[in-house]
Amino acid sequence: MNIDETYDIKYVTSVDDVRIKNFVENCDSSSVYHLPEWCGLINRVFKKETYYFYAESNSEEIIGVLPLIRLKSHIFGDYLVSMPYFNYGGAIANDATIENDLINIAANLAKEIGANHIEFRDSKIRSNQWPARTDKVNMIMDLPGDIDSLGKNIGSKRRSQIKRSLREGAEKLIGGHELIDEFYEVFSTNMRDLGTPVYGKNFFIEILKTFPDLTRIILIRIKGKAAASGFLIGYRNKMEIPWASTKRQYNPYSVNMLLYWEVLKYSIENDYKKFDFGRSTIDSGTYRFKKQWGAKPIQSYWYYWLRDSQTMPNLTTSNPKYQLAIKIWQRLPLFIANYIGPKIVKNLP
Repeated sequence: MNIDETYDIKYVTSVDDVRIKNFVENCDSSSVYHLPEWCGLINRVFKKETYYFYAESNSEEIIGVLPLIRLKSHIFGDYLVSMPYFNYGGAIANDATIENDLINIAANLAKEIGANHIEFRDSKIRSNQWPARTDKVNMIMDLPGDIDSLGKNIGSKRRSQIKRSLREGAEKLIGGHELIDEFYEVFSTNMRDLGTPVYGKNFFIEILKTFPDLTRIILIRIKGKAAASGFLIGYRNKMEIPWASTKRQYNPYSVNMLLYWEVLKYSIENDYKKFDFGRSTIDSGTYRFKKQWGAKPIQSYWYYWLRDSQTMPNLTTSNPKYQLAIKIWQRLPLFIANYIGPKIVKNLP
């Protein structure tokens, strides 16, 4: 697809090009989810169609990328997302014009394949006229240079809560595959209690296999039992925790406070400069929890290309039509939720 005399835009469904990876690693606006390996991973685990757009100059230099995943089911419809399952995506390039060209050509693809909409999970204001969701923010914390400063910054109340867990004999473990079963036990139990379908364990196993140098699992045990856990992804100067959970019976011990304290310590010890607590709605409970650590909101812009002027979709737990399903899900035995959940959640963004 020739755009002009300076660059072409193409797409591939299977990505194996070191030039693309190098571009992502050196682009200021990139996230770990722009890395091409995610397309192969999502295809292997969820059997989803992937489209990886890239802009290539006449000198064969990569100057922009846009990953897209197609989610298609009878229940939730047919649509594309950059990137599903995560908080970041959208087009990145050396120039805003290239980004807009990537976005517009993705819209042409959606028309060709019959998709109903595209969701671009951006962190920047764009000049196009497409509607955008702005109800979410990403909570980002600038990390201090040492642990002592972190302890002073969080205040006496949080330090006291952390000590509460330690008095119960809590222990921290940080590792990889050897902790996957305990991580998944905590994660799947918490998600069932929240009424949310859970990813299959193989999703997390594949992430650990694909990104061994970027990923870690943190686990908090109390009296030998898994009480809290998180999945960490560190890329460039930022550590994030896309999945974190605690078991309800350990909430009185402030185990969630100890979990985040240990994660922040680990991030500082490994020279990360920022910590990403994930997305929240302004003034929600999770927003206030993250803010107390020193995180600040960064506006999220999720843009939508919509076929035939449709309204923006709402495939979230805030949609009233899903409330009954959530209540039913919360009552399911864990083994049933873990069996059915992956079949549902793979089609949700």
